[in-house]
Parts: sequence; structure tokens; C-alpha cells
Amino acid sequence: MAADRTGGARRRPARAVAYAAMGFVLLAGCASMPDSGDLRDVESTPRQDTGVRVFAMPPADGAGPGEIMQGFLEALTSDDPGYDTARKYLSADAADKWRPDLSTTVLANGPTIQTDCRPGGREETSSITCVLAGTRVATVDAQQAYQPADGSYRKKLHLTKNPKSGQWRIDGLPDGVVMGKSDFQRNYTSVDKYYFASNAAVGASGQPAAVADPVFVRSKVDPMTQMVRSLLQGPTDWLRPVVRSSFPTGTALRKGVSGLAPDDQNRLTVPLNLRPSQVAVSKCAEMATQVLFTLRNLTPTLESVELQGAGGDRLCELTEERAESAAWHGASKPPEYLYFLDGKHRAVRMQAGSTGTGSVPVPGPLGEGGKKLQSVAVSRDEHTAAGVGDEGRSLYVTPLASGGSFGAPPVTSAGPTPAERLTTPSWDARGDLWVADRDPHRPGLFVLEQGGTKSEQVAVPDLSGRIEDVRVAADGARIALVVAKDGKQSLFIGRIQRDDGTGQGISVDGLRSAAPDLEQVSAISWAGDSRLLVVGQEQGGVQQMRYVEVDGSTLDGPAPGALTSVKAIAASEDERVPLVAYSEDGIVRLPSGAQWQKVDKDGTAPVYPG
Repeated sequence: MAADRTGGARRRPARAVAYAAMGFVLLAGCASMPDSGDLRDVESTPRQDTGVRVFAMPPADGAGPGEIMQGFLEALTSDDPGYDTARKYLSADAADKWRPDLSTTVLANGPTIQTDCRPGGREETSSITCVLAGTRVATVDAQQAYQPADGSYRKKLHLTKNPKSGQWRIDGLPDGVVMGKSDFQRNYTSVDKYYFASNAAVGASGQPAAVADPVFVRSKVDPMTQMVRSLLQGPTDWLRPVVRSSFPTGTALRKGVSGLAPDDQNRLTVPLNLRPSQVAVSKCAEMATQVLFTLRNLTPTLESVELQGAGGDRLCELTEERAESAAWHGASKPPEYLYFLDGKHRAVRMQAGSTGTGSVPVPGPLGEGGKKLQSVAVSRDEHTAAGVGDEGRSLYVTPLASGGSFGAPPVTSAGPTPAERLTTPSWDARGDLWVADRDPHRPGLFVLEQGGTKSEQVAVPDLSGRIEDVRVAADGARIALVVAKDGKQSLFIGRIQRDDGTGQGISVDGLRSAAPDLEQVSAISWAGDSRLLVVGQEQGGVQQMRYVEVDGSTLDGPAPGALTSVKAIAASEDERVPLVAYSEDGIVRLPSGAQWQKVDKDGTAPVYPG
């Protein structure tokens, strides 16, 4: 149970802070406890430098209950790996039973202490109950998975005075920890761990598609070892039904392993409890790929991974280049072109990294102007394109090659207006094409496997509302949907469950909110393996553009520069590719470190492949 903190009138030294170049500095405690029965907030501290290490101080001899509470809350926001110092504020029995890793509750501000925890001025007592309360923002569960939350938080902590030693200790508290949002952002970081889509081979080589599974880890407490342990424990419950791991059941780090870090050649050795007979060569390459993709989140310079067996023998070694060939990874496949519609409603393209403004029609019927298009989507290999024409009534799929014709549309809509017909289509790396019909009388989500001529309606059991926009992840295991209901448009992420031979077909399950504070989402685009770029409005607010994670967390960092009246956006999993938008100025782009630039004043509907 930890809190965001601010200074108070009475303090004592509460923790030490270590700087890489400054040794150890003892700081005054940052939390203050009430001196009377009035309600007091334990408020947020300012954000601190990411290089700062925070260490807890043990309880002082003879400390009163207020000081015990203060020290305990401070200790829980420190970088103490096993919460050993925090346990010193607990009775022996409570210290044995307390499970801090069970959950983390994030509050909008630090928890309010609603009971006077200082017995001074009252009849002496040996038992006190303190109540912590606040407004919930999110929870992180035992699997380190983040989930947005709301509602009130209220938990009791009980303190007693040992009759023999005379020392106050906490002897009753709930499992888990609680802290304000500011402390959570300082203590935790979001990291993607990687698994493989269960039924989503990519390309002619049949590569498995890597799927990101974001979790939160304590950022200064041996994060690489934390992430390997989390990876070996398997995917989070939400993602588990649609992915697999190549690690055999029961795989773990060898006993006593900690402090994993690359050597001076950017090579990491991971000691496992496996015997060589348990590991096939092909599976070992996939295992190392999972480790390398996961840890590059923390150490981008990591170049190779060696997996060791129980006896110290090398199981396999994998370089970055080999990992890219072992699995399909969206962030490692930069697009060649940016696509959009010109003033004649033809599909045109330009080099993705171009600094110019010239574009040319795409080869094939979508670029020849035979039909006025409302939107376009291009397959991940940039060999095939799909366009919505006839004022949103018809979906056409054609090769990106000279010649050819439109053919019969595999999906049509009878919606009464263009805004109530087909959405912009979207491709995954398998080559499957997704589109939604917004017809208020017959709404539906459809998939064309391998971009073929036959469409299949996709069941969405948890859907409450009408799908207004669709963006499938490159991995083919997750999909982002903008859903309209009761005058609001909200962003949801779902799992794509594919037919496993039961004849039940394809469905989208497990819908969860990815931007709960935005009530009018107007445009979305995947912008990373687990990140989306979203345009929307909060209640009573103005249009904003920001990044969100698929688990509903908001990334800590700057949002893209402000832009007026954004109607569509295009981003790539490769962060080096400029953002592109359709606004009141037409097509505009945002190169890294620059301002928005005009590309085509008459252009609309920009997309990168996908």
C-alpha cells in the first residue's frame, strides 16, 4: 500500500536516493501524516529524473503509528526489489502473509488517510485502524497486466503496539500495493513481451507472426530479469486464447539468476532450467526470438541472445538478423509507399520517406480513375489493394499491377447514406482483408481471407453498438474497432479467434476499452506493435491526437503536434516513418522533429500498407 507524496510540517529522513555520479544522498520524507483527526490527502510528488534510484529507510526505534504509516508508504514507492524494508513496518505474522506482487492499484491522486493515526491527545491505546481512500484510475494484476478502472477505493490498515518491545507495527493490511498516478509513472514502465499468433502464418515461408503482450514492470528493479520471468510464465489471460509460446511448460530461469544484462558486445546470455533433449533446434530459435524481441524494448542495442541449459550448455544463439527471419514482426517491415486519394478520387502513392509532394496513380484499376473512391487500403506486401467506391456501397479488390478490371464487389452495403455504408478496409499480414458495414438496418463485420472473392461475416459477441471504423493489427490476432452507441464513439480492442476446425468460423472476442476517457473517437491507426494513434475528444473537450496502448494505458511522452479538424490519420509500426493526416489543409505529414507539412491540398484518406 504505497502513496504519492508531498512534504508536510513534520518530517523525518525517510529514504536515500542514489545518483550515478553523486553517491548517496539522504532526503527528507516526502509523505506527511495528519496531526489531528482532519482528513488529509497524501498528494503527488513531482516527477523525478529517471536516473534516480530511491531506497527505503527502516522504521526508527520508538516510532509512533503515524511515523510507521508514513515510512511504510514511503518504502512501497522505493526501488527495494523484494519490499524487504517495507516488511520491517509489519508485524512478523503480517510480513509473512503479505503479498505485494498480487496487484497494484493506481489512484488519481495519493490515497487520503481518513482516520487519525496519532494517539497523542487521546487516551493511550495499543490498537489503531487507518483507512486509505481515493479514486481508482487503473489496476495492474499479478500477471502485470494493466486495466483501466474507476470508482472509489477504500481499504483499512490496522496497527498494534507490541507489549514487550513497545514498537508499533502494521498487523492487518490487504495484499497488493496502492499508489497515486505520479508515483506509478515513476516506478513502472510498460514493456511488450512477445508470443506467436496461434493460427496466423505469414507469407509463403509460413513465418509465425509475433504478437506483442504489454505488461508493466518496476523500471529500476532488475527489469530485464523481470521481463524474462514474465515471458516464461506465459501470456496474459486476455491474449492467451490467440497466441502460443515456444517455451516448454515449466521453463524458468535457473535458480538464483538475477541481474540479466548484455555484455560489452551487446550479447545476452539467459540461463534456463531446460535440458538439451527438451529443445528442438527450430523451437530454440523461436524461444530466443521471443527473448530478443521482448528485451529490445528495454535495450534497443541488444544484438544477440544465447540460451543456456540447466548444465550451462548452450542450447542455441540467435542474432538480430536471424530473429527477423524467424518471425514476422510488424515494426521491422517499413512500408515502401504512402497511399491516398487525389482530387479525382483515384488511388495514388508516393515514397514513404519522401520529402517531396509529388504522387503518381497506383498501377491497376484503382489508379486509373474508373470509379470514384471513398477510401483505399493496401496489403502489407504492397501487391494488392482494396478500394471502397460507389459512394461507399461497394468494396473492390484488385492487384497493384497494370491492367486488370474491378470485377464484382465481394462486399456491398445498402446503407441509406455514404456515412452509413462501408468503412475503410484494413489488411493483416496474413493477407486477410477486413471491412465493416455501417448500415443501421444490417450492420456487420466482414473478412475476406487472403483477400479473396468470398466474404465471411465475423461474430462479435461482446459488441454493444455499431462499428464505425476497423483497423486490424499486422499480426492478425488483434483488431481495433471504433464503436458508436448513444451518441458516443469509443475505441475497443478485440482478439481475433480463428476457426480451429470446429466449424464456428472467425469471431472477435474479449472486447475491452482502449481509451476510456475519450467519448468521441474520430480516427485511429496502429502506430506500433501494441500502440495506436487516436484522434478524439474528452467530454466537454476539444479534439486531440495522442498515443494509447492496447491495454488502455496512456503512454508517458509527448503527443504529436496539434492539428486542426483531423478526419483521418496514418501511422506505421516503424516509428521512423512520418505521421500523415487528412485535415482541413488536405494531406499533411509530420516528419520526426519537424512541424506539420502540406503534401496535397486536394488529397483525402491517407494510409500506409495495412
